[in-house]
Amino acid sequence: MDAIAPTLRTEMPAPSYIMSAEGYQIATYSWGDPDAEPVLCVHGFASSCRDNWVETGWVRALTAAGYRVIGVDQRGHGASDKPYDPLAYSMGAFVSDLIAVLDTYLVDDVRYLGYSLGARVGWQLAVDAPEHVGRAVLGGIPDGRPLGRLRIEQARAYVDSGTPVADPVTQNYVRLAERVRDNDLRALIGLAEGMRFGDADPDPEHPPMQPVLFATGSEDAILERSRRLAATVPNGRFVEIPGRHHFNAPGSRAFREQALDFLR
Repeated sequence: MDAIAPTLRTEMPAPSYIMSAEGYQIATYSWGDPDAEPVLCVHGFASSCRDNWVETGWVRALTAAGYRVIGVDQRGHGASDKPYDPLAYSMGAFVSDLIAVLDTYLVDDVRYLGYSLGARVGWQLAVDAPEHVGRAVLGGIPDGRPLGRLRIEQARAYVDSGTPVADPVTQNYVRLAERVRDNDLRALIGLAEGMRFGDADPDPEHPPMQPVLFATGSEDAILERSRRLAATVPNGRFVEIPGRHHFNAPGSRAFREQALDFLR
């Protein structure tokens, strides 16, 4: 991860909460001039607004470029409510949360910045509510079922009784979840299970029509799948993030610079 000078770190404000359709509290944050062009930043699985966008320098770079930044802790993450029920984590629920955030902030149209799960939700927001998304940067987006390789039963056994996780992919997800302060592994397991229902996959037959920049790390296992998915988008571009894998790509300076150029 690129170093960020301590004196230049972005302050993390107290969250402002909006209510989801089901009554869950969704934590949001805002930086910059309220009258500036807004960028909506949405993090990945087992991350948070702080982890994905603040501590990696994105908020600082966006506000320095003159944008207003609106950040969200998606349901199940950060300071937002963390239901355990897998049915709380449908793609429609994630999209509905973001529309509620935009309505509460009285913002009609945004530039969208999402990574991993946040990119997958951004794809669907751009398709289902195109009036809200002018253009989007989607980092680390797969073309397969999100979190589909996580072994739910092993993760639950680890949480319930401390049974060691044998599956390497599931081990990686557990380590990722435990890395971020305030994560609740039971909620994240519920999310991973819930994302296997319904329309969790991006549909290449119904892609976003807006300009979209796809960016995936050169060392990410989903690189070629991301590239193929990007090719289905009429106004899509694809870039590799050099020397990065899925979990450290958000800290890449090259990724930030490419994204800022595109958002302009």
